[in-house]
Amino acid sequence: MPPKFVKTIREEILYEYAKLISRSVFSGELNRGFITDRFKALRDETISMSGTIREWQKEKEFPKKCVFCSALDDLQDDHLIPRSRGGRDESDNLVLSCRACNASRGNKGIFEWLGLKKKDNLHRLVAGKYLKLLYDLHEIKETLEIDRTSIETLCGICNIKYVCVEWDTERELTCFCLESVF
Repeated sequence: MPPKFVKTIREEILYEYAKLISRSVFSGELNRGFITDRFKALRDETISMSGTIREWQKEKEFPKKCVFCSALDDLQDDHLIPRSRGGRDESDNLVLSCRACNASRGNKGIFEWLGLKKKDNLHRLVAGKYLKLLYDLHEIKETLEIDRTSIETLCGICNIKYVCVEWDTERELTCFCLESVF
């Protein structure tokens, strides 16, 4: 759950991205003070999310293994935003996944599939790509500025309400709200 100072969908995406920066700097650890500082810098646009070209270059350095479980065999392209839910068939939306993870996830969003406890274990570059896709999708749908007080606007169009029931986060701003628009 994001802290109370995270008020909008845009800020939730930036907060999740600030957590990625913390994990990168602190060897996988989440440093709350650092996260808050990076979040404010992202929100105030003194820093920005890295570009997709940089992510693509870094991704080429990945060993050929599943981005979710590190399996080396039976790898296939997996769409971060599933095609059946509007994801595009382009490199920014593709990662390598083993057949088992791909089948297990099916057409679920990453946060929907991993849940609140496992989502922060997602590889930083994969999570960064995903957050950028979600940002772009919310920008297109004009939902970036929906805030905590009007989150029910998203609940009305959300196809994964069961996830919020399961995690007891109904009508709260969470990472699940980021997947509500596809």
